[in-house]
Amino acid sequence: MRIAIFTDTFFPQVNGVAKSLKRYSDYLLQKGHDVEVFAPELEGSNPYPYVHQFMSIPFFIYPECRTALALPNTILERVQAFSPDFIHVATPLTMGVLGSHAAKKLHIPIISSYHTHFDQYLDYYKLSWISPILWRYLKWFYSSSERIFVPSQETLAHLQTKGFTNLSIWTRGVDCSLFQPSNQTVNIREKYNIKSPIILLYVGRLAPEKDLFTLQKMIEHFSEKWKESVHWLIVGDGPSFGEISSLSNENKNITMTGYLSGNELASCYAASDLFVFPSQTETFGNVVLEALASGTPAIVSNRGGVSGIVEHNKTGKICEAGVYQDFIKETEQLINHKVSRLIMGKNAREYALKQTWEGIFDELISECKRTIKQKIVTLKKNA
Repeated sequence: MRIAIFTDTFFPQVNGVAKSLKRYSDYLLQKGHDVEVFAPELEGSNPYPYVHQFMSIPFFIYPECRTALALPNTILERVQAFSPDFIHVATPLTMGVLGSHAAKKLHIPIISSYHTHFDQYLDYYKLSWISPILWRYLKWFYSSSERIFVPSQETLAHLQTKGFTNLSIWTRGVDCSLFQPSNQTVNIREKYNIKSPIILLYVGRLAPEKDLFTLQKMIEHFSEKWKESVHWLIVGDGPSFGEISSLSNENKNITMTGYLSGNELASCYAASDLFVFPSQTETFGNVVLEALASGTPAIVSNRGGVSGIVEHNKTGKICEAGVYQDFIKETEQLINHKVSRLIMGKNAREYALKQTWEGIFDELISECKRTIKQKIVTLKKNA
């Protein structure tokens, strides 16, 4: 098939959506499909031959996500020349609007994927009053889609309560050859001079919507019994980096690495005893699956897509969202029970091994084909 993908974020940007879409594109090309990606220009990136980049500015809530400034006719001409079987719209922002406009003009079916709970982000930026307007816009935007793919059952249920239909789940996979318990290519303890026996890891964007307040409270209120035994390894960057840095200046048991990737990131997962991720706004939570693949039990919130990845008391712990005392209790309990940690780590790895990208993409493309075929049959009947 010929598939055009419209997105506001793409590799080498460091986020779950960008990484997933890059893997999706790689898969399609390997399977012999023709792919063209339409994305905002990213300074310093080396675009692939199949990626069309357009001048862009930072999105005001999420600066890492770019808002493209492109002429609709330019997009229209490029899409018409490519003549895709369907257009995959992976964003409701400007690139998505441009892709949908081209699809409607050229009578090309639209398949959408929903990746981000922007409505929940608004709460963290004191913009909740925009939420009703946002939902009206999202319902209008996605109404043209033949199918809307979401990454988790939680996200599907969330959209159903808002009146969305034509929903399907497109879950995520993990590279178990990179993220594995034995991958300690980089000696993390030596590199960051970690002496404490227990390493607690956080990986993700450092921003308010990740509920860093709960993470900070955990660090501050950890019991004296365990405070000296743990070292917090915080991997990532973002607008809250400075705030967390000030906390690390007051606590010698915190290391902040900034963004990491490849073997260095995989080594952090493998070297850690527990993965702590309090975010309540995830539609999926790729980093949680990476932790499980590394044999590292995850301690997560009971809100968002992460609660569908972790099985309580089997591959980790699910805590009351925003209640740092609950996170501390469950974390300390596992610190105190090494055997439980090891069993959970083994279970986590076994679960992750079943989450293969190949199988997930096979099912995604099969459903896209079924959806497009059904659309064609309907059009013929109505002709």
